Order: sequence, then C-alpha cells, then structure tokens
Amino acid sequence: MVPTLVDGDWLLVDPDAFRSRAARTGDLVVVPDPRDARRVLIKRVGAVQPDGRVALVGDAPDASTDSRVFGPIDPATIVGRPWFRYWPVRRFGRVG
Repeated sequence: MVPTLVDGDWLLVDPDAFRSRAARTGDLVVVPDPRDARRVLIKRVGAVQPDGRVALVGDAPDASTDSRVFGPIDPATIVGRPWFRYWPVRRFGRVG
C-alpha cells in the first residue's frame, strides 16, 4: 500500500474526533510513540482487540514501526485524527 502521509506533510488534527465514538479499523490516529512519548506517530487502526486495545499499522508495512514492534495501545492515548493536509500545496487536501 502507498503511504498516505510522507515526511514534510503538515496536517490539521481533530482532537475531538474520537470523543463521541471509538476509533475503528481503518481510521488514521495520532498517538504518542509508546517507546518515546516526546515523539508523535500517525498510524492506521489495524484492529480493535476484544480487550479494547488498538493495534496500529503503517500504510507501508515493510518500512513501518507499528504495533508489531510495540504492541497494541490503550485507546485513551489517542490524541486525535489527522484530517487535512495543508502543506505542501501540491498535496493539499483531505487525508484518510
């Protein structure tokens, strides 16, 4: 799969996107990196497990660090949903 986002993309993030509904398989989410909370990751929800934890996957699995490395995450750690790319101009538009 071709990555939805690339280094250098500037995004708008909706911090309230999952306030009224839980993240579902296929949603893009912004989360702190479980290995280093100073970093932020943008990943796709690959699965919601029976215990409610969320498995994250990258759009380029061969080149992605995701739940295969750090395990599923607590959905309470989700910061928001990226929804719009405003830079670079040639890639301007909705993401998802």
